[in-house]
Amino acid sequence: MYTSERDKLRQHYADIWQKARNNQPLDALEQQIAQVIDQHPEYHKMLENKQHLKNEYLPEMGETNPFLHMGMHLGIREQVATDRPAGIAQVHRVLTLKHGSVLEAEHDMMECLAEALWHSQKNQQAPDEQAYLLCLQQRAGKIKAD
Repeated sequence: MYTSERDKLRQHYADIWQKARNNQPLDALEQQIAQVIDQHPEYHKMLENKQHLKNEYLPEMGETNPFLHMGMHLGIREQVATDRPAGIAQVHRVLTLKHGSVLEAEHDMMECLAEALWHSQKNQQAPDEQAYLLCLQQRAGKIKAD
């Protein structure tokens, strides 16, 4: 997703954040997005300044793309809600207990999700759900790494 689609998505996040700050009604998905934004105060100023919405975020420069980061939270929450891949909801519970918070559990899980997405792009195929789940289970300490 580049340029116009990327810009629309970023603007959508900013619009939702503005609605949330103004106590305007939010639909269910907007509520989820607003919650993730609220949990990341380091992104608030960026979302409130339209100039920053066009920034490039380069991993090779040590930068984290805030939109990718927030999107990964939303993706993990959807996976947990649907328990897909099967077993991820239990891993999420274990990691939440281990870290003491849902947010920190999701941050831990993002390492596996990022790896699965990277391999998927590199190999130009769908993500390997079993390898992803195995990585998550290893992080949760449910199984030993090889």
